[in-house]
Amino acid sequence: MIVSKNWQIMPKDLFAMGPIVPVLVINKVEDALPIAEALLAANVKVLEVTLRTPVALDVISIIAKELPEAIIGSGTVTNRHQLQQSIDAGAKFAISPGLTKDLLQAGNEGSIALIPGISSISELMDGADFGYDHLKFFPAEASGGVNAIKSIGGPFPDIKFCPTGGINLQNVRDYLALSNVACCGGSWLVPNNVVENKNWSAITKLANEALAYVK
Repeated sequence: MIVSKNWQIMPKDLFAMGPIVPVLVINKVEDALPIAEALLAANVKVLEVTLRTPVALDVISIIAKELPEAIIGSGTVTNRHQLQQSIDAGAKFAISPGLTKDLLQAGNEGSIALIPGISSISELMDGADFGYDHLKFFPAEASGGVNAIKSIGGPFPDIKFCPTGGINLQNVRDYLALSNVACCGGSWLVPNNVVENKNWSAITKLANEALAYVK
C-alpha cells in the first residue's frame, strides 16, 4: 500500500539544491556547528549526518535548531525506529544505505523525505512499487559505478540518483554528467584530519573548490 507523502521537502527539490551532498560522520557534538557553518559559508546547504556515531542525533538536533538555513538530514537510516528518531531530532530528510519494505512504508507514512539506497535493479523495483523515484546508489564505485548507473537509465529513465560511496574529486564529474544523476554524496569535503585540527576554513575551501570544479 502506498500512502500519500506529506513530506516537508520533496526529493526532487532536495536533489536540486546542490551537486554535492557532504556525508558527515561527526564524533563530537561541539564540532557540529563549526562544520555546518563552514559548509554553509560555501553555500552548501544540504547536509547528511550519518547515524554511525553515538552523538549523531544530538548533532542533527543542534544544527536544526541553531542553523535553520541548513537542510539537515540523517544518513545510515536502516529501520522505522531510526527514521522516527531522525524526525524527532529535527531532520528534514533521511537517507538509507539500503531498503526494506517496512522502511519504505514508514517513509511513506512519515513527515520527512526518505531517500532509500539501492545497488540492484530488484531493489530499485521494490522502491518504485512504493512510489520512490529518487534513490541513493550505494556503494557506488563498488557496485559498478558510472557504467552501472548509465545502464540502469535505459529501462528506468524516470529514476534519479544520488550516488555515494567511493566518490571524490577525481570521479565526481563523471557521475554528474549522467542524465539520471542529480547530485553526489561524498565524505571528502570534511576529512577527519581537518576536523581533528579544527581547521574549519579548510572545509569551506574544499567545498568551494569542489563546487567550482563541477560547474
